[in-house]
Amino acid sequence: MEGNGIEHRTVRANGINIHLAEKGEGPIILFLHGFPEFWYSWRHQLHAFASLGYRAVAPDLRGYGDSDAPADVNSYTYFHVVGDLIGVLDAIGADKVFVVGHDWGALIAWYLCLFRPDRVKALVNLSVAFPPRDAMNKPIDTFRAFYGDEYYICRFQGAIETELVEIGIDKVFKYILTSLPAAPLYLPKGKALREQIDIPITLPSWLSEDELKCYVTQYEKTGFTGSLNYYRNFDLGWELTAPWTRSKVEVPTKFIVGDLDLTYNTPGFRESMNFDVMKKHVPLLEDVVVMKGVGHFLQEEKPDEINQHIYDFFQKF
Repeated sequence: MEGNGIEHRTVRANGINIHLAEKGEGPIILFLHGFPEFWYSWRHQLHAFASLGYRAVAPDLRGYGDSDAPADVNSYTYFHVVGDLIGVLDAIGADKVFVVGHDWGALIAWYLCLFRPDRVKALVNLSVAFPPRDAMNKPIDTFRAFYGDEYYICRFQGAIETELVEIGIDKVFKYILTSLPAAPLYLPKGKALREQIDIPITLPSWLSEDELKCYVTQYEKTGFTGSLNYYRNFDLGWELTAPWTRSKVEVPTKFIVGDLDLTYNTPGFRESMNFDVMKKHVPLLEDVVVMKGVGHFLQEEKPDEINQHIYDFFQKF
């Protein structure tokens, strides 16, 4: 899977095995993937930044890819995953690194910067804005109140894995990677994605059949439970982060989102991506970029543009 100089190894971090894909020499950039991805979603960035004089490192987060997937559903809080990343940095001899996050990787990156700003030089986050803690309302209650029980995050609280497998992992990935709506995502119980997958999908120019197969093959091996357990820890994470209520992310930051991203087009989410709103919680925020005609997987859809944004920002430091 994707050679061209990408090296693979496993390190021991926070009591579990974490798989790393890496390439290049120089200042380290830590790339954090989202759902439903694994290190492979950063393949373009690994090659590009190695050629630009960086050491690009993309772990499989716990529960994903070739990293360990603890059986306990409560082992997927922000603290567990940030702890893994600190263990990874120690294992590879990195004191302070640049960080790029997408989707859940962006959320984890926010908490990495919140908990351990001493380990991060600068941050570029994609798709998911910083979520200031609402001291009065649990996240899942809030999602249900705003979007209803069929909203995908609410559905992910239950055992949806069987439904996804019955639909077919290949069909699930083809839809998620290429056809997510520029709107909130709903998964009606018993018929999640069934109407959508009946519509023939032609792969876009940025995703080949071989690339799609890499995702399908990986998830046929691992299943979805580990990755879904992140969503199942929203409320526990909320409880545990109470001491950080009203805390700010004190790391130089750039934020990028596509104007066709479902996150950008979900009521309540877009407002959090406004520069002035985000800067209240991320005082060292330098820029918010809204890319036109780009969906959720922007590092794959527009790799050259994303790479340029990342490079230009990190060159300042």
